[in-house]
Amino acid sequence: MNLHEFQGKQILESYGATIQKGILAYNNKEALEAAKKIKQETGTSFFVVKAQVHAGGRGKGGGIKLAKSFEEVDSFSSSIIGMNLVTPQTSKEGKKVNKVLVCQDVYEPGEFEIREFYFSILLDRKTSKNVIVYSTEGGMDIEEVAEKTPELIFKEIINPDTGVLSFQARKIAFNLGLKGVAFKEMLKFVNSAYNAYLGSDSSLVEINPLIQNSSNNILAVDCKFVIDDNSIYRNTEIGLMRDKSEENPDELEAAEFGLNYVKLDGNVGCVVNGAGLAMATMDLIKQAGGNPANFLDVGGTADANRVEQAFRIILKDNNVKCILVNIFGGIVRCDRVAQGIVDAYNKIGEINIPIIVRLQGTNAEIAKDIIDSSGLQVHSVTLFKDAALKVQELLS
Repeated sequence: MNLHEFQGKQILESYGATIQKGILAYNNKEALEAAKKIKQETGTSFFVVKAQVHAGGRGKGGGIKLAKSFEEVDSFSSSIIGMNLVTPQTSKEGKKVNKVLVCQDVYEPGEFEIREFYFSILLDRKTSKNVIVYSTEGGMDIEEVAEKTPELIFKEIINPDTGVLSFQARKIAFNLGLKGVAFKEMLKFVNSAYNAYLGSDSSLVEINPLIQNSSNNILAVDCKFVIDDNSIYRNTEIGLMRDKSEENPDELEAAEFGLNYVKLDGNVGCVVNGAGLAMATMDLIKQAGGNPANFLDVGGTADANRVEQAFRIILKDNNVKCILVNIFGGIVRCDRVAQGIVDAYNKIGEINIPIIVRLQGTNAEIAKDIIDSSGLQVHSVTLFKDAALKVQELLS
């Protein structure tokens, strides 16, 4: 589950981290009131108006504006709220902006040089430990930094049994070239951010940029939190932060029926049981010259109702040219899945794209007979290779 910037900052602040002051607004009137309140509290004369959507690269799409007056706060918030924001991380249609975060400008000049850093915490699956990834090159695409100047990317492996040790926090501050007050504040920030990462059951916390401002203080200017969905049951306050308006409606519908569905941009729909088999099926489609249109795991109960809902969701995608059903009958019998496919097909009515069905496992032969004798536009295959050849044939 992704969180908005303002939500992530709330979590960081609750764990003692210093953040850029900001107030959420749903219209230009609220944005103007927020700017006035921020000026009273901070004395700043400039403000930043930030679109709140689940996507990075907002500035490149015109979703972040520096306002040098109350009039510009009014103007920028009016133009951003309601726009379809297109960024490198959205579809070509973009995402509609329903709210903005009005923030203090933390780049006002002063005694010290302003510096931007990159800072993130995530799980290192190779070591089964958490890792802090950081760099002096904040405010940029970290992938580009890693590709062109990998020596500027630092990593600190954190043992979950001990947490961040004192020497590790000092090492981070030292590698970032910090001194004096900023050095001490970075030590505090590292521990606060790590505790926020653990306390929120996140799979990723990313702050980019984390800055040293002109007063030599350390504060988070932007942040991204990705929460582990499996943990929400025990962290209800975090669960209430979920913004369903930012999520794909088809993915939400699929979840209501117990389907794990992620929409992609391809032309071959997938209905599979088991995440591993789903990934292998997607690879198969790529090797056959197609592109997977989705990841869809029906789980261990591939009954007629789930298959029907899976078909209905996939058929909403006009890019889909055929559907590949790849089920291994271990927990579920293949003949029941086959009958479920036939029942779902008949219930939906006319389906104008071909369906390839590969069923292996318990009662696979009976299942193939059910599919072959159904009289429907369904192609039954036995081997993985045969499924790939059929995909090639139907797409050619």
